[in-house]
Amino acid sequence: HRPKLLLAGASAYPRIIDFARLREIADEVGAYFMVDMAHIAGLVAAGVHPSPVPYCDIVTSTTHKTLRGPRGGLILCKESLLKKVNSQIFPGIQGGPLMHIIAAKAICFHEALQPSFSVYQKQVIRNSACLATALQGCGFRIVSGGTDNHLMLVDLRPKGVTGKDTATALDQADITVNMNLIPFDPEKPTVASGIRVGTAAVTTRGMTEPQMRQIAKLMADVADHIGNQDVYAAVRQEVGRLTGQFPMPQFWS
Repeated sequence: HRPKLLLAGASAYPRIIDFARLREIADEVGAYFMVDMAHIAGLVAAGVHPSPVPYCDIVTSTTHKTLRGPRGGLILCKESLLKKVNSQIFPGIQGGPLMHIIAAKAICFHEALQPSFSVYQKQVIRNSACLATALQGCGFRIVSGGTDNHLMLVDLRPKGVTGKDTATALDQADITVNMNLIPFDPEKPTVASGIRVGTAAVTTRGMTEPQMRQIAKLMADVADHIGNQDVYAAVRQEVGRLTGQFPMPQFWS
């Protein structure tokens, strides 16, 4: 097989991708190498995750997710590909610029250059590792045994519940996750055996390791009592008390 393009990227992968090895594979078959780093862009910008840029012909990313900017995207490419990339974007896909989004991206990039952003991203990773360990202690199985980045994939089969039911139940308790397929999942995509959990948002609110252990317990309380509205209500109250101690940044005085 001699593919023209090797594409790497993930939406629910908790480990570090070996970009250098993938570059070697692309070179072996004479293929371009492209990485979508949408989920890890903020970690990369802060220097707490390996960057794919030195190894790639093209890198794409969103500006939201861990980069913590407005909803939007960006494309990085080698000079030799610039004309081809631009011709595909404009005017067919993108026409008039959204100046308010451009301004918001400028603020996003400025924030990512600050020392505080690196401190934030380091805490995101610490929180993620702590939450994964705490969930394991509550009887959940973490796919791959842990995490190296901002997210984890939780296998719910040891609990005897599905991703769909658990995500719905957690939502009723004011805890937001999403159902997600796990490797070799026996369930269909609309049901799934897992959930995806991330720590970027709670870290932005100022939460650290003690709160991650508290969140794990609350998640276990819900997963262990699917369908019990009294448990949902009790957890919802605990969530309200917890988030009340860590208000959203725009409400800080």
